[in-house]
Amino acid sequence: MGANSEAGRGADDVDFGYRRVGASEKAGLVRDLFDRVAGRYDLMNDLMSGGVHRFWKRDMIDWLAPKPGMTLVDVAGGTGDIAFRFLHRLGGADAGAERGRVIVCDLSARMIEAGRDRAWDRGILDGIDWLVGDAAFLPLAARSADAYTIAFGMRNVAHVEPVLAEARRVLRPGGRFLCLEFSPAVRPGLDRLYDLYSFAVIPTLGQIVAGERDAYQYLVESIRRFPPPGRFAEMIAQAGFGGVRYRALTGGVAALHSAWRT
Repeated sequence: MGANSEAGRGADDVDFGYRRVGASEKAGLVRDLFDRVAGRYDLMNDLMSGGVHRFWKRDMIDWLAPKPGMTLVDVAGGTGDIAFRFLHRLGGADAGAERGRVIVCDLSARMIEAGRDRAWDRGILDGIDWLVGDAAFLPLAARSADAYTIAFGMRNVAHVEPVLAEARRVLRPGGRFLCLEFSPAVRPGLDRLYDLYSFAVIPTLGQIVAGERDAYQYLVESIRRFPPPGRFAEMIAQAGFGGVRYRALTGGVAALHSAWRT
C-alpha cells in the first residue's frame, strides 16, 4: 500500500481476516458473506471438518446439560444446529415448547431462513424463535435467558467486549455462557499440517462447493486473528462472568469456553 493508505484509517479499525476495516464496516461485510454461503453452509462445515464439528457441538450441549423449562439464546445460530440439539436433548419435536425454548439470533437473514427451513423439514414447529439481529445489540430483554450459546460466531464480531456485555445482560443471575470457537493455539506437531490444510484446501473447497473462495479464505484468516483460549478466558472474566473454564478440542483446533453470569 502507498503512504496515503494509512491516512484514511480510523482509530477504530478492526480485523476482517488479514484486512483492516472500519469497525462500522465489519458487520455489513460479515452479513454479506454469510448471506452468500447460507445455502451451502452446513455441507461446507461437514466437508471442512470431516464431520468433527458435530462432535464439538455435542460436547457443547453435554456441558450445557439442558433442563426442562430452560430458555436458551443461541447467537450466530444461523442454520439451527445448536437449537436442534438443545431441543432434541429435551425430548425432541414431540416434547412441546413447554419443555424448553430457543431464541436463535443471527446477523444474516439468509442464514435464519435456512435454519427455519431446516426446522420445518424436521417437523419442528414449536420451541424456536428466529430473529435477525446483531450480537452486540440483541433485541431481547435483560435477564430473560437461562443460557447463552455462540458457536463459531465470536470471531466474526467487530469487538468482543460489547458482545460479552450483551451476553451478560440477557442472562439471568446464575445463567450459563458457552462459546465454541476455532482456536489459533493448535498443538505443536499438528499446527503445520493444519495450516497447510487451512490455507491450501479450505478456500479451494469453498470455491468448488459454494462458489465462494474469498469467504472461506476469510474463515481461515479470521481464526488466526482470534485470541488464544487463555486470553479469551480472561476477557470473559473481565466482562463480569464467574467460574470461567475452557477445554481444548481436537488438538487445539477449537476451544469450548464456559462461564456463569454472576
